[in-house]
Amino acid sequence: MHFMLNQDNQFSILQVLEQSPNYSQRDLADKLGMSLGKANYCLKGLIDKGLVKVENFKNSRNKTQYTYLLTPQGISEKSKLTIHFLQRKTEEYERLKIEIEQLKRQIG
Repeated sequence: MHFMLNQDNQFSILQVLEQSPNYSQRDLADKLGMSLGKANYCLKGLIDKGLVKVENFKNSRNKTQYTYLLTPQGISEKSKLTIHFLQRKTEEYERLKIEIEQLKRQIG
């Protein structure tokens, strides 16, 4: 299986982990609607890039769990990705507004 660690995946994962660093990989996959394998691949990529670090701890059932923390570089990258994401979504919104207006004129 080969997944692309694209900007949308990076942004989504960094955004979720910033809010919920104790999510398991399964929780993360479920939250983002991706397979567990893809979540694992993406997390490894973010760790390799130095954007996320992993700390482990014992939970109440004496199992080891992991906390995924954004590094300072990860926080900075998330900010850049947020700006890029917002710009792209704003452009999409503007294109949709034009398309909607054109369709209204056609039926109007």
